[in-house]
Amino acid sequence: MTQTPVSSPQAALAPRRASGNWRASGWSSWLPSSLLSLILACLVLPPIGILIFRSLKGERGSPTEGLLTLENYVRLFGNPKLYESTANSLVFAACATVISLLIGGILAWVVERSDAPLKKLAFFTAIVSLGTPYILYVGAWLFLLGRAGPINDIYRALSGTNDLLINVYSLGGMILVEGFLWTPLVFLLLSTTFRRANAEMEEAARMAGASVAQTVWHISMRLAWPAILGLGMFVFIRNVEAFDVPVLIGTPSRISLLTTDVYVSLTHNPPQLGYASAFSAVMLLLVAVLLYFYGRLSRHADRYASVTGKGFRPRPFRLGKGRWVGGAIIVLNFALVLVIPLSAILWNSLTPYVRSFSLAGLGALSLEHYRAVFQEGHYLSLALNTVIASAGAATAALLLTVAAGWLSVRRWPGSQLLDQLTSVPLVFPGIVLGTALIQVALNAPVPLYGSLWLIMIAFLIRYMPYGMRYAYAGVMQIHRELEEAAGVAGATQPGLLRRIVLPLLSPAIISGWLFIFLLGAKELSLAILLAGPDSQTMAVAMFDQWSNGQSGEASALGMVWTCVMTLFASLFYYVSEHQSNPEKST
Repeated sequence: MTQTPVSSPQAALAPRRASGNWRASGWSSWLPSSLLSLILACLVLPPIGILIFRSLKGERGSPTEGLLTLENYVRLFGNPKLYESTANSLVFAACATVISLLIGGILAWVVERSDAPLKKLAFFTAIVSLGTPYILYVGAWLFLLGRAGPINDIYRALSGTNDLLINVYSLGGMILVEGFLWTPLVFLLLSTTFRRANAEMEEAARMAGASVAQTVWHISMRLAWPAILGLGMFVFIRNVEAFDVPVLIGTPSRISLLTTDVYVSLTHNPPQLGYASAFSAVMLLLVAVLLYFYGRLSRHADRYASVTGKGFRPRPFRLGKGRWVGGAIIVLNFALVLVIPLSAILWNSLTPYVRSFSLAGLGALSLEHYRAVFQEGHYLSLALNTVIASAGAATAALLLTVAAGWLSVRRWPGSQLLDQLTSVPLVFPGIVLGTALIQVALNAPVPLYGSLWLIMIAFLIRYMPYGMRYAYAGVMQIHRELEEAAGVAGATQPGLLRRIVLPLLSPAIISGWLFIFLLGAKELSLAILLAGPDSQTMAVAMFDQWSNGQSGEASALGMVWTCVMTLFASLFYYVSEHQSNPEKST
């Protein structure tokens, strides 16, 4: 069987051949899309409705309790802190995005478009990073860049002053750490863009006398610019809704961002649900506007496409003597993103108390924290909770989005709504979705609040758009003639899906499942709001340990969990690579 790739979703709108008699007709042809639309609507619409409704109700104990009022919005917009937090969030997101794009973009070009050595080291770095919880990275950089950390210690020893080289408890420190967090994912996403770029234009520029720098800037970057811009907008949106860095670094240093303001409102005693809902509604609107512009950028991402024809063979850009500069960039990324932070985590996991790197500290190293992790049965239940919530959400998301993607690409009657419904969760920052689901759970007829079911539902809603991305792209690569031929041969609808569609979709399904699983296993903003005493996840446990000063045990737990998640990340990368490069598996 031959798969014919389709270049863009717009191809689904092209006239299609008459289908076989296997497809339902009449009113029954509307049934699959209608039922699926109803299920998706029940998942994604109630949180928005309840959030907006609760923002219009008076707080408990106020004169307007239970009444519809705009007092939450009046209080919110009358508070100068809103504008300070918004400005901080935008500056934080923009600058962190620039750092991620610079490091990840340069690294992606070096690995995919040049003949630099040590390329596998870059992918190894990204794979391990995918399996490492963000909270561990943040904790590692807090240790490294802290006032008594090794980097500032070295600077003071060399300069002879008591000044700090880097103050991590500042907006600049937050930006630096957040920029490092997104670098591996930016590298992986831009690697695909540069890998598919046609080298003939670059070679023509070199033959015309252009230097390496001129060719990269005027040809390589220009061709990749739409993809870079679209990815930059996506990373910017995710940085606006970031939670790990703002809560661990911003809160102690009293730097307020939108996400931490919502969290503080919810953890206030008593919780200010109306005010937090109004705050969340403002964030919802901000992210929706950003996503609108992201959508416009994405629609024009193929404007500079340069991959055409079966004769396309990407060739590495020869750097000559400069190839070792490319190798040095790969090694530097390996050190910054992986070796240095993981060394800090490992050091903290082996020391009885927090202390800077020193030869004197080597004698005090012990495995006591690891012994506590393996002897404490509670950690096993945390791991089980995390796996159940993440795996359950990934499975449910792929079941829904594979059906939605297939119906949407094949243009079944009523399927136009499916793509919009699966995209709705993109407007929900994690902290906002958590705020909404708290109120959904409190008003639900069944006891959901504090249960693992609620966390699983939250993960399902939040990561459903990613499942749709994998499913939609996978279905687009399956030519409809395969299904029509099976239908003409007498195949039933279930048989066609089971024997043709699902086997051909399996790489996309596995990649999507693993990606959602990895994201759920690292999710903090949702889990920290929705977890109960018996439904905590690994991310919440590590956050609590770090906040309570148990950094050694948190580091030991994190190192063990990182090793486990790296296995899943390796499997995700392997499947993704063979999905995008089928010839590797032959």
